[in-house]
Amino acid sequence: MKLKFTHWSESDGKLLGYLNDFPDHWTQGDDLEDLKQHLRDLYKMFSSAEQIPGIRKVFELEIV
Repeated sequence: MKLKFTHWSESDGKLLGYLNDFPDHWTQGDDLEDLKQHLRDLYKMFSSAEQIPGIRKVFELEIV
């Protein structure tokens, strides 16, 4: 399974990022691998529950 994520560097050298499916929930890491591990943890937490209050997710809508 692959998930898209967005990340950027802050002035203090930390990396911030979020899973594109959950753009409201950022995490940080000391380097790219650390950030990826935190993103994996977020995904596991968000996908383990049927519904978590306050979690917004991005979907696509097909218009025909």
